[in-house]
Amino acid sequence: MEILILKIFIVLFTGFTWIPLIKFDHWWIRVFDYPRFQKLTAFTIFLVLWLILGQSDDLFWYWAAGILVSMVYLSYLVWPYSPLGRKMIQMVPFDRQKGIHLIVGNVYQYNRKFEKTIEIIQKNDPDLVFLVETDQAWNEALVPLHASFKHQILLPLENTYGIILFSNLPIRRQEINYLINKEIPSLEIDVELRNGQLITIYAIHPSPPVPGESLKSTERDAEILIVGKKSKKNPLPSLVIGDLNDVAWSYTTSLFLKISEMADPRKGRGFYNTFHAKYPFFRWPLDHVFISHHFGLSKIHVLPFIGSDHFPIELKATLTELNTTDMDKASIDEVKEANEKIRDGRREGKQ
Repeated sequence: MEILILKIFIVLFTGFTWIPLIKFDHWWIRVFDYPRFQKLTAFTIFLVLWLILGQSDDLFWYWAAGILVSMVYLSYLVWPYSPLGRKMIQMVPFDRQKGIHLIVGNVYQYNRKFEKTIEIIQKNDPDLVFLVETDQAWNEALVPLHASFKHQILLPLENTYGIILFSNLPIRRQEINYLINKEIPSLEIDVELRNGQLITIYAIHPSPPVPGESLKSTERDAEILIVGKKSKKNPLPSLVIGDLNDVAWSYTTSLFLKISEMADPRKGRGFYNTFHAKYPFFRWPLDHVFISHHFGLSKIHVLPFIGSDHFPIELKATLTELNTTDMDKASIDEVKEANEKIRDGRREGKQ
């Protein structure tokens, strides 16, 4: 009986492992992009149990080989985010004059522990803060921060897509965009560093592919890729920040990195998981800061619990003339695929 139960779990998790290779954008497929490390952990346990319980099974070695194949595949996917993986961007000392220090966080609209967020921002004293899921209650609660930040963009909404941005760096240009969905705003701003250099920040929070939000990842994928194309064309140094509702290792985020030719500072350093804050085993990186090749990385850190289902993430980046990046580039077919995803997303957004 124990062997039968173990086999059922092995078959289920094998399906969970390989189903994301199907490029359909339905939520019940895309959701399996997220827990890759968790699946690898599960297969490690299965292998140990199989070696103990399955010795008498006529197909012992076939089952063992199947488990090992899934483990090797998942290890291949996880490896780039381990400290042994290739670093896309190198560390440089932080220079306040030509650097930026920012915090990105999903506060969870129904979280009312406002003081935790205020405290963590005041303690770390960033140049720029981007918060999502901010409703009117959050907008009013964060008023004490207005004295600390000279510039604010306040777009509170009651639909979990409100956004608030604080900056101590001058905002020289700002656009409020609705790239796919008329109810989901995003920001495109140029800020001036202390040395006078302008940089562009794209701040987004696309909808997740889950029941109750969107049954497909089409709109999310399109918004991410639109911003990737914008960043690629932009001659200014740029950052893409926000809760992308997509994990760092998904196909869409990998395609975004190639289309935008931006760097993921987590590669070669760790997962830096930001969700789910309340369930330690079920965590993955949903909140992102991607940086263009003009920057070197000075710091990346997941901040403590603020009462939300997300942890905030903190990053420092510094403009440098050194060749600190090792970017991925899109093939012709990948560019075509990205354009198709954008067309599909815009079509879905109009419905």
